[in-house]
Amino acid sequence: MNDTATIQTRKHRTNQLLQRKEMVFDVLHPGKAAVPKTEVQGKLAKMYKTTPGVTFVFGFRTYFGGDKKTDFDMIYVFLDFSKKNELNYRLARHDLYEKKKTSREQQKEHKNRRKKLSRTAKAHVGAGKKLKQGRFCVSVQIFHERD
Repeated sequence: MNDTATIQTRKHRTNQLLQRKEMVFDVLHPGKAAVPKTEVQGKLAKMYKTTPGVTFVFGFRTYFGGDKKTDFDMIYVFLDFSKKNELNYRLARHDLYEKKKTSREQQKEHKNRRKKLSRTAKAHVGAGKKLKQGRFCVSVQIFHERD
């Protein structure tokens, strides 16, 4: 065990609303420079009997002198919940999200359009057109019985 990393979980809680387990854990790696995130994800997935695809590891803090780092982890029940609730940049790290590519010219046009507006109107510049509210008419026919 001396050459490998040891993981100790603490501050563990289950978030039923978002269908995930949240925890802070320590990675002890004496004599080793650093432990890759993929290795940590694999060990956590093995500990909690899930796949590494639903474990999201982030926020590494290395202690002075090395040998120990603290991290935050979220383990989702299903991959669908992670796609729904997790931030896009974290999903991109797992290759579950791809950002739309816009050309440099479009970015500059968007920026210059925003400069002409003030306050909250800037947020609505690139949003696209609003759909008009559909008006509809309900016709009711009343039938009377004849005696």
